[in-house]
Formats: sequence, C-alpha cells, structure tokens
Amino acid sequence: MRIEVLLDVKTTLGEGPLWDAEQERLYFIDSFDGRVFRTTVDGGEIRAWDVPGKIGSMALRKDGEGAIVSLQQGFHALDFKSGDCDLIHDPEPDSPANRINDGKVDRRGRFFAGSMDTMEEGPFGALYRLDPDFSVHRIDTDIICSNGPCFSPDDKTFYFADTWTGEIWAYDYDIETGTASNRRTFARVDTSRGGAADGSTVDAEGCLWNALVYDGRLVRYTPDGAVDRIVDMPVKKVTSVMFGGPNLDILFVTSMAKPPLPRFPGDGVQRGSLFALHDLGVRGLPEPRFGA
Repeated sequence: MRIEVLLDVKTTLGEGPLWDAEQERLYFIDSFDGRVFRTTVDGGEIRAWDVPGKIGSMALRKDGEGAIVSLQQGFHALDFKSGDCDLIHDPEPDSPANRINDGKVDRRGRFFAGSMDTMEEGPFGALYRLDPDFSVHRIDTDIICSNGPCFSPDDKTFYFADTWTGEIWAYDYDIETGTASNRRTFARVDTSRGGAADGSTVDAEGCLWNALVYDGRLVRYTPDGAVDRIVDMPVKKVTSVMFGGPNLDILFVTSMAKPPLPRFPGDGVQRGSLFALHDLGVRGLPEPRFGA
C-alpha cells in the first residue's frame, strides 16, 4: 500500500470525496469555506466553485451540468457552467443552529443527507431523503452529527452514523420505496484514542470503510460488522473516503486543516490535504447520480 498526498490545498474542513466515473474526475468540498473542488486522478486541472454557505455534501446530477449540494440552509442546485446555486428546499427553517451535513445517492437517484447541531452537542438533527422530484422526506430524528451514509451493493442495507454515539448503524433498506427501517448497531467504533465515525463508503466486496476523525485511522468492516483492516494515516483529522480512479481501485481520503471547535486537536503539516491510497487490493463501486 502507498499513501500519496494528491493535493495539499489545506482545506479548512475537507469532506465528501466523490468520483465521477463518467468524466473521470474527482470532486471534494471544503465544508467551512463553502467551496466545491474538481480535479483529475493525478491532481491536475483543478477547478473550484463557491457556494453561498457552509456545505456538507454533494451529488452529481443525471440531467445537466451540475450538482445537488446540502448547505446550512437546505438543499440547493449548483450549476457548474454559471456558478448559480439556487435553493430547492430548506427542511429546517426554524433550526438556525443546524446545518445539513454528509450525504449519498442510492441507485434509484435519491439523495440521503442528514443535519447536525453545529456545536455537536445536542440531538437536534435529522436524516432526510431528497427525491428526484425535489420532494423531501424525513427518515430519522434525534441526531447530533449526521455522517457516513452509504448503501450495500445489493441495496438491502443502508448504513449511517451519528458521530458521537460511538456506533455505525445499519437499516433494512427498500430500494423500491426509499424507506429505511429496523435500525440496529452495525459496528461499535473504537473511541479509546479520541476518534469518532466520520465519512464512509462501501467497496465491491460489500465491506464498509470508515474514516475515524481525530484518530487518523481508516477502518474496514466486513458485512457482519467485524473489523477487517486498519490503515494508519499521516494526519489525525481524516474525514471521509471514496474509491475512484479509472479502475475504481484508488481510495481518496479528505482531511481538515483546522478543527471546527476549540476542543478538538490540531494536526501536522499535511493537515487539510487530499490523499490517494494505492495498491489496497480492493475496488469500489461507481457512485450513482441524482435524478430519475
């Protein structure tokens, strides 16, 4: 295995690596600076778009040149050509201390994203589903910090984490209706070193990869929740993971240059970098696009 610093851009809060298998481009975001980045597999041709607020996640659209982005004030449509970013729906207009955070698309084009308490203290967030017709549906409630949504290869399991519970959850998932039920503990996270569950992805073998933020480790869990592999990273504040590259065999990892709250630790000189992990012997799955 080889760990490469693909881009040393010092993202304040780098998040959400997203590989576009059609165009062979990697997207990622800076949550706090409100910016979407795009680059090639070798870190070239860097492009960036500003969005009007803190951004938690994004989903590429099937129709047109753009993306759905989850911002502090709800779901927006970002047009890559014009740079316009228009509000679709704000599911929490009466919760100004919340923001929409991590999100992923299922294989029917629905976007799942959850909100979080910006102080990461109270269970004031919820999990939402944005359908291709732009209708919004609440899936779960009483969440402190929404993170790590992803789906099993057979579309029967939805994974999700409330970062500060110390657990990653699994739900039974109905791909026909977009409903998630029977929430249960999939894995208990090792928090003994101060880490917590952040972004996740599922590989082609059905194993879940999770970034342990503040602990500097990536953990691969088997479909039954057992720890299969641990990768130590050169920085502590790793935030999210996604397989990409022409063969979907490179694991891209985002990190943060500055912790969001004073109580969280600092990091080394490579903080805020975008990393690429090679020769893991594992492939990922193409990430779906939003839309019918």
